[in-house]
Amino acid sequence: MNGVFLNGFALTLGLTIAIGAQNAHVLRQGLRGEHVLLTVVVSALCDISLILLGMAGLGSVFSANPDWMDGARYAGAAFLGWYGLRSLRAALQASRLQIEGRQRRALSWRQALVTAAGFSLLNPHAYLDTVVLLGSIGSSQAAELRPLFTAGAVTGSVCWFVLLGYGARLLAPLFERPRAWQFLDGGVALMLWGIAGWLLLASH
Repeated sequence: MNGVFLNGFALTLGLTIAIGAQNAHVLRQGLRGEHVLLTVVVSALCDISLILLGMAGLGSVFSANPDWMDGARYAGAAFLGWYGLRSLRAALQASRLQIEGRQRRALSWRQALVTAAGFSLLNPHAYLDTVVLLGSIGSSQAAELRPLFTAGAVTGSVCWFVLLGYGARLLAPLFERPRAWQFLDGGVALMLWGIAGWLLLASH
């Protein structure tokens, strides 16, 4: 029984830990100390929703309707391309992490909510990893073990986003240097454009 829970936990971590668009956004918000709780909660809730949809069998529906995935790819590519431009602009501005007593432009809570949801839901990788892959593995479990597998998967997702969002502050001293922010934002821009390009090419 415990093995099933741990399998769900470990599999979710394995699929989620790789630095992608969503993780890069959560990391950046954690480093800035900006709407961290909101970003973590929205990211985790979106991930949990996709996990539950996958466990409910929605993965087979996606697999049977490739047009849905194509639509998700185009929407995801547009969102990632736009946000990549924002990251490049931030890199060129050489912004500096400021923690105490200084004004800096920040996202409103509404912008933070929409952005976190966008990175979570406008990302075909999330559907492939959680709804299709995790859902198919979970559905292959015996019926009485599926709730335990699901609980492990949900726990793994929550633990990861909490660790990423709040653990990022340990790197805050490094990001007192403007050059570190330039590297982060520039790297994020390249990564987002790379994923967007891959999504467009995969649709052909």
